[in-house]
Amino acid sequence: MTPVETAPAIRKTALNAVHRQLGAKMVEFNGWDMPVEYPASIGCGIIAEHMAVRTGVGIFDVSHMGDIRLAGREALASVQHISMNDASRLAIGQAQYSALLYPQGTFVDDVIVHRLGDEEYLLVINAGTREKDFNWVRDNTRDFDCAVDNLSDDYTQIAIQGPKAIDLMCKLSQSPLRMEGTAGDSFSFRSISFPDVSALKFYWFTPGQIKTTNGGHKQNSEFMVARTGYTGEDGFEIYVPSDETTSARVWNEVLDVGKEFGAVPCGLGARNTLRLEAKLPLYGHEISDTINVWEARLDRFCKTEKPGFIGREALEKARAAGITRTLVGLEMVERGIARDGYRILNIDGREVGYVTSGSPAPFLKKNIALAYVPIEMGGNGTELLVEIRGQGIRAKIVPTPFYKKPKRT
Repeated sequence: MTPVETAPAIRKTALNAVHRQLGAKMVEFNGWDMPVEYPASIGCGIIAEHMAVRTGVGIFDVSHMGDIRLAGREALASVQHISMNDASRLAIGQAQYSALLYPQGTFVDDVIVHRLGDEEYLLVINAGTREKDFNWVRDNTRDFDCAVDNLSDDYTQIAIQGPKAIDLMCKLSQSPLRMEGTAGDSFSFRSISFPDVSALKFYWFTPGQIKTTNGGHKQNSEFMVARTGYTGEDGFEIYVPSDETTSARVWNEVLDVGKEFGAVPCGLGARNTLRLEAKLPLYGHEISDTINVWEARLDRFCKTEKPGFIGREALEKARAAGITRTLVGLEMVERGIARDGYRILNIDGREVGYVTSGSPAPFLKKNIALAYVPIEMGGNGTELLVEIRGQGIRAKIVPTPFYKKPKRT
């Protein structure tokens, strides 16, 4: 008999029940059941959520992201070998944007590298590439004295994003969050203290404290608060234990404390429009295993002076030969929305490229897109056509990022 193949189970974050209680519209995303937007009845919807992040603060569940820890005597050497940025520049408590590359200089994934200690690093990876990334990291660090652990299911990751994120976080730090255990819990009392992040710089992180008392036995542990994000705004990402009780209590506390700052829960829809306005790449769109670092215009993060990292030799050859295509920003001149995968045509109607990401930009009130086009056509002001339902709709190349957060005092 032929064995019956069963579809993989849709995975859920520890906050899944909370999203459903809030009435979120749930969708399957890279194998996860995730909120795409929350209802208008609580002041949400993609546009409202987007605008809240640009002008106030929005709260995201990004627990579907993955986490890989590398620890041991050669942890730094292993990170240097598998990533394109220079992790030797990191102080303890500092993070950097980087990428894992194939030998041909194309992307396994982009990552955030955190230096946790003298011989310990944490890579935060994309949800849709969790297993692939972990296997790739493990396979390419076998020759190093370094343990590689998949911690992806250990954390609930909550992103607090927007110009008022700092106000919300500072208020959270003013008093511990106290939790009483119930039947079946592994603790009888827990206190979560958020750190003072008022002086924390962008792309740095700091620990918070969790104090647990169980049957008279006291235990202290740490969680992490990082000043990072994926929206183009200031913001923070907090990593707490992934049990449902703790996750829900922290999420609800963040929303409750954030009420005075206009905080709203935000889904994947707003996360995508926000990152597009800020020209932040998404794996499978602006970066992939067929796109190299120079084409994606991420060269400022690629330290070719660092010897021996995977993909370096191919990238040096590609740079010497010259790239043939480049990533550009498009603004629609005529009415129409450029969607992912749409063809780019020159003015004569010949196909020259494709859209990687496109949508309306709620804050900018324009229709925008990112696209790959020939390098000779990549200058700002160049007019092109986007094929929409068989018609060539005019667009022009504009500077990116489309949106830059204003300097705030």
